[in-house]
Amino acid sequence: MKAAQKWLTGRVLDVGCGSGALAAFIDANRYVGFDRDESCIETARQLFPQHRFMASFPDAGGFDTVVALALIEHLPNPLEELRRWAAALEPGGKIVLTTPHKAFRAIHDLGARIGIFSADAADEHEEMFDGGDLAALAQGGGLRLAEYRRFLFGANQLCVMSK
Repeated sequence: MKAAQKWLTGRVLDVGCGSGALAAFIDANRYVGFDRDESCIETARQLFPQHRFMASFPDAGGFDTVVALALIEHLPNPLEELRRWAAALEPGGKIVLTTPHKAFRAIHDLGARIGIFSADAADEHEEMFDGGDLAALAQGGGLRLAEYRRFLFGANQLCVMSK
């Protein structure tokens, strides 16, 4: 979350918001959280009653930032979702992603087996990415790679794509 924080400007759509932890860092009038899990949305609404949370993707666009933290690796069709997120952006808007680096897949899987990382999250990884993969994904989505860096000793990556 900290790696992405400086990029969360303007009106923000938090895709895969879970229990809404990111809402603590964004003014309620600039934040919309989306998650398909109704129980997560209910928890988020209880924790952050002044913020807006939805269990369906918003029909209206107008977002300056779409943020998806530790999500894209869980999606069966990341390019399709990326295009959907891009359509929700204002011109000049950005998509901010964090995702584990694919070079750490074996370490992540081992850590999940011994209880250091979430076993459920490891099992749910559809596709892992590196910087080149994320650049190609941005291009396929009609976006430009604006920022890329690795953090947490290179195990994770921050990717900012602009419209």
